[in-house]
Amino acid sequence: MTENSSTTHKPSPFRLLAVMLYDSMLMVSVLLVAAAVAVALNGGEAIGANNPFFFVYLLGVAFIFYGWFWTHGGQTLGMRAWRVYLISGNNTGINWQQAFLRFVVGIFSWLPLGLGYWWLWLSPDKLSWHDIASGSYLVYSPKS
Repeated sequence: MTENSSTTHKPSPFRLLAVMLYDSMLMVSVLLVAAAVAVALNGGEAIGANNPFFFVYLLGVAFIFYGWFWTHGGQTLGMRAWRVYLISGNNTGINWQQAFLRFVVGIFSWLPLGLGYWWLWLSPDKLSWHDIASGSYLVYSPKS
């Protein structure tokens, strides 16, 4: 997305929650398929609950899911449905390094009761922790 700032807006809290809900449903589906593949490769046996490799595998699948969408068009399917774009500070797409930073810091943004997300409305620049860390931000593009 290369529109100028006069035609883009910050997404509303409702729009951001809708994007997160939509994308979380997709993520659950992707993780279920990834878990089924892991179980199939394990000879059909269940994977232990305390298996750290399985947890890291699922985190990797989630990162590849988000990272691919963010670096190829700046939108997940939920973002596309709600016309929200992820762009870099120079109004271009983000790279894999920015996607990784955004993903990791996004996870830590949830830990202190979601403070990293509340930061959108608490800070003067209206950026979340993962926006700041990755040098990217979300914009809403209304229908023309």
